[in-house]
Amino acid sequence: MIVNFAERAHNHNWELDPVIRSLLDTDFYKLLMLQFIWKHYPKTRVSFALFNRTSSVRLADMFATTEIAEQLEHVRKLRFRKSELVWLAGNTFYGRRGIFEPAFLEWLEQDFKLSDYELSVNHGQFHLSFEGYWPETTMWELYALSVLDELRTRANMKKLGEFYLDILYARAKTKLWSKIERLRGVPSLTVADFGTRRRHSFLWQEYVVKAMASNLGSGFIGTSNAFLAHKHDLEAIGTNAHEIPMVLAALANDDQALKASQYHVLDLWQSTYEGALRIMLPDTFGTTQFLKNAPDWTADWTGQRMDSKNPYVAGDEYIEWLKGRGRDPHDKLVIASDALDIDEVIGLHAYFGGTMQGGATAQDFRSAADFQDRQKWIPGRRIRFSAGWGTLLTNDFRGCDPRGGGEFDPISLICKVSDVEGRPAVKLSDNYAKALGPASEVERYRRVFGTAGMTNVPQVA
Repeated sequence: MIVNFAERAHNHNWELDPVIRSLLDTDFYKLLMLQFIWKHYPKTRVSFALFNRTSSVRLADMFATTEIAEQLEHVRKLRFRKSELVWLAGNTFYGRRGIFEPAFLEWLEQDFKLSDYELSVNHGQFHLSFEGYWPETTMWELYALSVLDELRTRANMKKLGEFYLDILYARAKTKLWSKIERLRGVPSLTVADFGTRRRHSFLWQEYVVKAMASNLGSGFIGTSNAFLAHKHDLEAIGTNAHEIPMVLAALANDDQALKASQYHVLDLWQSTYEGALRIMLPDTFGTTQFLKNAPDWTADWTGQRMDSKNPYVAGDEYIEWLKGRGRDPHDKLVIASDALDIDEVIGLHAYFGGTMQGGATAQDFRSAADFQDRQKWIPGRRIRFSAGWGTLLTNDFRGCDPRGGGEFDPISLICKVSDVEGRPAVKLSDNYAKALGPASEVERYRRVFGTAGMTNVPQVA
């Protein structure tokens, strides 16, 4: 796919070009979660709030609230297309056909709608929130993040002439190719695109996904973006996120029910989905306590996504937990998805996917040649490993701006559940810096769940 990004950015009327082209332009797990919510919690009222953790970037100084409102109103008018519904109904996902129920697809076609929103500005930042029934609010997360990320990109591109834009994208393409080149031929590699929520733009994400698919063969297993999976006949990747355990925890009526809610989520999920969709996300309130107290049947799940703990530590912890529960870890799966870049992808793959000889360490694996020519790699995995590569795959323009500076560097925008039926929602995570919720509630949750295994690590976009 050849796209002249510089010419398009310079000459195209960006104001008329929608950021969101389809309601499928979201992470696949949002659709799976939407069906789960529609089935079990259709009348639960929740609020979502979007905010910028990179406070040094004053987004409200870069573009007007009217630009956001125009894009959000466009999204509210979109409807699922017939071809998209046919794809959801008839495609095979994770080896299963018919994963979406006919009644759910009928609801998507006839009754699905997005809630209203509130938008304001305070101290140079946009404050955007969504309130309503859970099925009406949950899908806003990815749409809103994509809109703000791309409007920032467009605002910065308006400052550059066509030649400078040409240099910007030439450097970004070179950087992308250097990453792909290091992954080509790595034995048993599996990596997926997880980059929708903080992408540079829709067109750049599409370009990256096509480049990965064309050059990595079976090593590129798909994309979390449902629209790109549908359009380019790729596997749609994703299962669930922190949102569901956060909501169910907020609904708990006492501390005992609060602690049990993290397992009630899994019980409901496996009654809705089976097989490869049974991937645990145990870090919502701390991975160590989750594994220690988990029911034995959770050890029969397919695997675990590691999101806020050092993935080397989290993977080892999961392997030892499986052994302690009498399960063989070799055919289980760990998925790393937090702040990954090329070194982490290769290093983690080496660490979990095989053994090293000759004194080699994970840091020695800088290219495919390290695996093939220096013969430091011996097949024989400890556990199956896959990388969900996000921000630094679809938005790595660091050092690409010909003027210098970091105006195109990624920032950390998040959109999370903030309120459930009038109660505050909380996420602890394995990283103290990622905790969300009112301070008093965060402290209460820490008393209930404990803080074992948690660390304090600086945020990465």
